[in-house]
Amino acid sequence: MSVESLSTIISQAHRDSFIPVLGIISNFDLHDFDFTLGFDDFVVRPFTADEILVRIDQLLWTRQKEIGQETIRLGDLLLDLNRYEVWVSGREVTLTFKEYEVLKLLASHPGRVFTREVLMNRVWGYDYFGGTRTVDVHIRRLRAKLEDPAHTFVDTVRNVGYRFNTDNI
Repeated sequence: MSVESLSTIISQAHRDSFIPVLGIISNFDLHDFDFTLGFDDFVVRPFTADEILVRIDQLLWTRQKEIGQETIRLGDLLLDLNRYEVWVSGREVTLTFKEYEVLKLLASHPGRVFTREVLMNRVWGYDYFGGTRTVDVHIRRLRAKLEDPAHTFVDTVRNVGYRFNTDNI
């Protein structure tokens, strides 16, 4: 396999998934090895099975820690906090920035009820002078984009506000 092909595969793995890439090289290739290929770690032959297991455990632990900070996953809903992307059941959903921020706030605290005023302050800021019905409009649009008969992500708490539905988790 060429270096260019290997580099492309590693780049695609990092872009499309959260799976770490472990390289295995012989000690004869060590002086010619291109360390800029993007491996998360590598091991030099000869090696023991225990060494491989320890390295894999460490890579998975590190990657899981990173994923926990980069995404919110609740049932079939996935928010990628770095890319500002939302996925429902494997399909990408395009949201406006404010819709995304409302969803992120609700999904960050599943089950917690947020009043319209709190949502306005947290998402639009304290200096916003529009009415609180702006929140209702954004929630309606958010529901139209996210929900189908199998998924209800945002609940209305009558006379209070909105919350993320924990039944889908």
